[in-house]
Amino acid sequence: MPDDTTAPADPATSIVRAGDLEVGIIDSGSGVPLVLVHGGESDRTQFTALRAHLGPGIRVISYDQRDSGVTVNPPVLYTMSDLADDLVHLLDALDLPSAHLLGTSFGGAVAQHVALRHPERVASLILVATSPSYFFEGAAIDELLSMTHEERQRSAVEFFFTPEGRPAQGGRVNVLTKRSPDKNSRREHVIRQHEVRDRLAEISVPTLIVHGTEDRLAPYAGAVLMEQQIPNAQLKAIEGGRHAIAQEFADRIALWVREFLGVDAT
Repeated sequence: MPDDTTAPADPATSIVRAGDLEVGIIDSGSGVPLVLVHGGESDRTQFTALRAHLGPGIRVISYDQRDSGVTVNPPVLYTMSDLADDLVHLLDALDLPSAHLLGTSFGGAVAQHVALRHPERVASLILVATSPSYFFEGAAIDELLSMTHEERQRSAVEFFFTPEGRPAQGGRVNVLTKRSPDKNSRREHVIRQHEVRDRLAEISVPTLIVHGTEDRLAPYAGAVLMEQQIPNAQLKAIEGGRHAIAQEFADRIALWVREFLGVDAT
């Protein structure tokens, strides 16, 4: 049993039974259902800034993946398919036949696998600062994964934010979740499984890709490839943006999301 998943961490968090897991979620607002899928180093709380800008007309759901936040899962290895199925089990638990998915970084990888494995449950995809393949990302992601949590905290500001956006972070990034060694090992194992470059053309749902042109962890060329290969995709670039664009440019991205979902700006 994981040692830090015994209870909700704050009043906004609730626990739902989804398949074989006890999953921590934050579920707010009403309207079009939008599930936010967090990155590899984060949890359900990653989207505080984005959630604040999404506005009315959207039901915003963020959740903890396996080995993240307050979710309780078996201490065994799992696959990208398992993570995709977990999200669908969550939709079942919330009585949602389908939902729009917004994934950032590794969460975007999970969202791609859901769209390929369960296309009938995905209304649309919004892929933020993500990649079609772990192996497309190059040495920077290996460098980050090789660090201790404390080293990642010190280095992540430069990896994640533009020079202009760094002062607001106070010298550190507050979206990096500290995990036990076993949890880190399982997360890193599954991250390295992500490879869908040869399957992008099978993604049939409308897709919005949002990417920073200076992202070292998920190179911009991967976003271009996704736009080229996914049949119904559009790419919006943030010039100079790095990996944490969903946090640093939350207001701009929220506006694009509302337009993409067809939610009235008023």
